[in-house]
Amino acid sequence: MYRVAREIDFCYGHRLLNYEGKCRHLHGHNGKAVIILESETLDHRGMLVDFSDIKQHVQRWIDDHLDHTMLLHRDDPIVPVLHERGERFFVMDDNPTAENIARLIFDKAKEAGLPVVEVTLWETPRCHATYGD
Repeated sequence: MYRVAREIDFCYGHRLLNYEGKCRHLHGHNGKAVIILESETLDHRGMLVDFSDIKQHVQRWIDDHLDHTMLLHRDDPIVPVLHERGERFFVMDDNPTAENIARLIFDKAKEAGLPVVEVTLWETPRCHATYGD
């Protein structure tokens, strides 16, 4: 089995609804997503996938939608305020936890046709969440 990985750094803000800890307040992270692809075979170039394909499909999506953006639950009362002021935000159906952000990136990689098996989101240098098949 062959595996390749690409790390993507990005900055984002969020807060969690229905949560009693410090993360109930708006705050930000310097996050890192690690995308792992897997296949039993290589292509005619001897590659599982070109790393630039991951960059083109996943990193570009992260840059366009998540980087320097507030990630918020669709019911967050701050959404209309940010919308009115023209601020960047991305609405999620679920709480924007590390687990749900990892799943979101996994789903985007899968939609791009990449053989993704796992995405890990590092929220801090010591805390991460993983989603995979």
